[in-house]
Amino acid sequence: MSITKFLQYLQYEKKYSLKTIQSYQTDLLEFEKFYFSETNTTDISTANKVHLRAYLMNLSQSHLAERSINRKISSLKSYFKYLLKIGEIQSSPANSIKTLKQYNDVQIPFSEEELEKLFSSKELFSEDFEGVRDRLMLELFYQTGIRRIELIQLKDEDIDFEQKSMKILGKRNKERKIPLGEKILHSMREYMQLRDREVEAKENSFFKTILGKPMGEKLVYNLVNYYLSHISTKHKKSPHMLRHSFATHMLSRGAELNAVKEILGHSSLAATQVYTHGSIDELKKVFNQAHPRERKNEKL
Repeated sequence: MSITKFLQYLQYEKKYSLKTIQSYQTDLLEFEKFYFSETNTTDISTANKVHLRAYLMNLSQSHLAERSINRKISSLKSYFKYLLKIGEIQSSPANSIKTLKQYNDVQIPFSEEELEKLFSSKELFSEDFEGVRDRLMLELFYQTGIRRIELIQLKDEDIDFEQKSMKILGKRNKERKIPLGEKILHSMREYMQLRDREVEAKENSFFKTILGKPMGEKLVYNLVNYYLSHISTKHKKSPHMLRHSFATHMLSRGAELNAVKEILGHSSLAATQVYTHGSIDELKKVFNQAHPRERKNEKL
């Protein structure tokens, strides 16, 4: 029962998204299953730090990635913090649990040359509905930096052709507006005309399958991965990497960090700063080519 109350708290008081709530639910139900095997009860509010450590040891032995284990730790910490807040427990058994050190993979954005190759290709995208749709999806990811779920949830009424902007509902139901250029707006108009002519209007979503249904997250990921595989050998070829490339290229060309933060829908500058490495690399290149001391060293 306490899990249900906690999830309702996340939904109605914290205003978390459905996807985030589902992640918390999955994590807590997994712990509930483990706790039942250890104690023969499903009331995880009675768990102590010994149970939590045994659970984390079990997760480590299952070869889960550090990131995944840390997410489960975070879910448990939030759950017991909630119980503490409403007075169901006197102290949190999760306080002594430390997150694991993470070894993040280096995420290399696509270069401007790679993406120019993608969008200038005359053979890669077909001229039918699906080809036009797929090209527009990729352009929108790269030109606006929106998230995959934000693209899927986009509706026709979210596009303001007069104001040249797009309304996005981001994480925690936070709304933001993103400016759009004439070229992408023209592509959107053409896509809508083709879609409305060839696809049955079953759902009120901007991007649809040929059957008129909304695009699924897996389908969008697979399509992006497919097209990017034709222009790059980089390991990560996902919608997020187009978002990463958008931010890196904007910063490299002099965009203000705070402006990029607002477009991406980040809650803090720290989240946006992870994309600054690309612009720093560009500055290093310029420095090495232009600084008189560096030029002098080349002649030595």
